[in-house]
Amino acid sequence: MNNKKQKPILGISIGDINGIGVEVTLKALSDPRVFKNFTPLIYGHGKVISFFRKQLNLEEFNFTQIRNVEEVQHRKVNVLNITEESPEVVPGVETQEAGKFAFEALKQATEDLKSGKIQGLVTAPVNKNNINTPEFSFVGHTEYITQYVGAQESLMMMVGENLRVGLITGHIPLSQVSSKVTKEKIIEKANLFLKSLQKDFGIGKPKIAILGLNPHAGEDGLLGKEEEEIIKPAIRELKDQNKLVFGPYPADGFFGMLHQYKFDGVLAMYHDQGLIPFKSLAFSSGVNFTAGLPVVRTSPDHGTAYNIAGKNLADEGSMRAALLLASDILEVHFQESEEN
Repeated sequence: MNNKKQKPILGISIGDINGIGVEVTLKALSDPRVFKNFTPLIYGHGKVISFFRKQLNLEEFNFTQIRNVEEVQHRKVNVLNITEESPEVVPGVETQEAGKFAFEALKQATEDLKSGKIQGLVTAPVNKNNINTPEFSFVGHTEYITQYVGAQESLMMMVGENLRVGLITGHIPLSQVSSKVTKEKIIEKANLFLKSLQKDFGIGKPKIAILGLNPHAGEDGLLGKEEEEIIKPAIRELKDQNKLVFGPYPADGFFGMLHQYKFDGVLAMYHDQGLIPFKSLAFSSGVNFTAGLPVVRTSPDHGTAYNIAGKNLADEGSMRAALLLASDILEVHFQESEEN
């Protein structure tokens, strides 16, 4: 993005082609106003796009096929064929071929993101089961992209219209959460959160709430020691650094009393503690954003939804929001670079 006239290229890794990823992508991009601030580049295959265009009666949806990123045409939807052969599309069915194709799309898109050929990446949903093999373990987009771009750490942040939820721990079993919640980890994630709110969202002096781990935030040690021994000391240290952090708050009462809207972000201790309230409040428009990376990556906050794949029932709201958020963050970065 060298000048104001040149729109940033936003890559879209197509995900599992037997799920709803292609459908929500085409629906979200059917309104040209959605990509007025960026140029979309789908990492997939033209025949897959054509299959769903016909399946969904989106005959007015137009795209141009290119052979490499250098051929991208602005003001158009571009499709890059990641393989010569078109994969078989079987909506609603989990296949190894679809898993292999989804990962290849992600790999090529992430490579172009890291090298700067594209300025941002939106990842359509994948199915981890058909990507994982005995030789390769795929935990999730967040972990894969973090490692690929060489970042030491990242923060999984769920973003809604008036709500941002970050996670101390992500895709790990619940039985491991307590041992992974350390004072150092809380401080690290909180600082990533605060820095992202400034750098990516343009919030001058962000303030975040930190949730407790145990019921009633431990109730002064009666229901667990983590709040007294780990979480409160971490919050004190962050406050000593003049960071605007508050807590720990009992998670149930916090969301029940709508306290989330008093802060710029909420830091949850584990996956479901943050995502259950988030998806209850912002499921159709929520976005998964990977904060703390040198690149911009977002995704819709839903999965492959095989049960409705190919039936023209999928809501594209979350994918649209993911595209717009990535575009907005790139604009914030551009404005900051202009000022500096």
